[in-house]
Amino acid sequence: MKIAFHGAARVVTGTKHLITLTNGTQILLDCGMFQGMAEATDELNSYFGFQPSAINHVVLSHAHIDHCGLLPRLVAEGFEGHIYATPGTMDLARILLMDSAKIQEQDAEYMNRHLREGEKPVQPLYKEEDVIKTISRFKIVEYNEPFEIEPNISLLLTDAGHILGSAAVHLTLIDEGKETHITFSGDVGRYEDPLLKDPQTFPQADYILLESTYGDSLHKNLDPIEDLLLEIINHTCLIKKGKVIIPAFSVGRTQELLYALNGLALENKLPDVPFYVDSPLSLQATQVLQNHTEVLNKEVQKVLKVDHDVFGFQGLRFIESIEESKALNDDPRPCVIISASGMAEGGRVKHHIRNNIGNQKNTILMVGYCEPNSLGGRLIAGDKTVELFREKYHVVAEVQSIKSMSAHGDYEDLLHFLACQDPAAVKRVFLVHGEYEVQQRFAQRLIDNGFKRVAIPEQHQEYEL
Repeated sequence: MKIAFHGAARVVTGTKHLITLTNGTQILLDCGMFQGMAEATDELNSYFGFQPSAINHVVLSHAHIDHCGLLPRLVAEGFEGHIYATPGTMDLARILLMDSAKIQEQDAEYMNRHLREGEKPVQPLYKEEDVIKTISRFKIVEYNEPFEIEPNISLLLTDAGHILGSAAVHLTLIDEGKETHITFSGDVGRYEDPLLKDPQTFPQADYILLESTYGDSLHKNLDPIEDLLLEIINHTCLIKKGKVIIPAFSVGRTQELLYALNGLALENKLPDVPFYVDSPLSLQATQVLQNHTEVLNKEVQKVLKVDHDVFGFQGLRFIESIEESKALNDDPRPCVIISASGMAEGGRVKHHIRNNIGNQKNTILMVGYCEPNSLGGRLIAGDKTVELFREKYHVVAEVQSIKSMSAHGDYEDLLHFLACQDPAAVKRVFLVHGEYEVQQRFAQRLIDNGFKRVAIPEQHQEYEL
């Protein structure tokens, strides 16, 4: 049996891990799109490192685009098997993938209208019809219900606490008479998350694929999110009379922001300025979450008893049409605009940043992890000049960051996630979905906690299990 790492290998994007049994059966864990990798992004997304038509099964941990975003291309290139996922993941993947296809087609059209001499036309990775074919291949697997994919391959999904539907994947494989247990963490959420339940414990594994986004960071001992949000909004909107632009992932981060703002509204603390969510996808994702309130934790369940809409408050407006979105740029009044994408690499927020980055009255507020080469990552790093739509812009607006809003657990959360395991029984931990320097530090922490064999795979590296 072999495992190969075709994405999220020493980077935090593009998750694709391929298990190949001795008889040739291939199981792909996630099929994510690379995002925010600068000039290398397109090339990385154009080459899987394996033959899509040879894949027998796909197991999807959750619906973020860096984990599911290349599924339609996989199908378009010949994959004919099932995609196993939780109900929440399927519901989110449907809207996220359709939105991804629309954005790609719109971006390609925009870029092709502005081609420079000698440049080739831009083609989207996939189109909406590819997404429709992909969704038809989904097969639902409920949390905590063992599922036989085929003889000698069984699957268990447990709640990872990252976003709606997110799961840690547990495979029991019988290969040449030998039983092997492989756990893939997906993305691990935070314990005591404002919205979601804690990650669940899981059976003993022989091999663990563990995300490591924040393997050297702690989110603890920081000011409450609500206090930080209120301080930034008041300073920008009331004192500077400017706009707060918040790039936020449509799934997870936007709902967490709305929940925090709703809490401030219930306490009558929000300033009297307009709040906009400029993302049709965010509206759809919020509606999906409202249909799956069973994933929300006990504290949110208590709030729901007195406030049936924990993601809505007076002064909030969802923007759907492109015309309404453009109109926000011509409105000089102070306001708060939440818009996708979270790393500011695409979508409407990129236009809002372009239109507001040159004014010192405004604030660009980053609220989660950003790949260092992404636009959001460069803003957080303090770059004074950034490129937007092939043009250079000086960063005059204030840039702020609330790191603790990440949906990824910190290193204490990751160690807590592993606490149900006997380290001596784990043959190897593979660190994925992390920056190499961070992974090296986290690997030593794991070794100090009894996990003696820790590997940090390179892109396309293969291991014998």
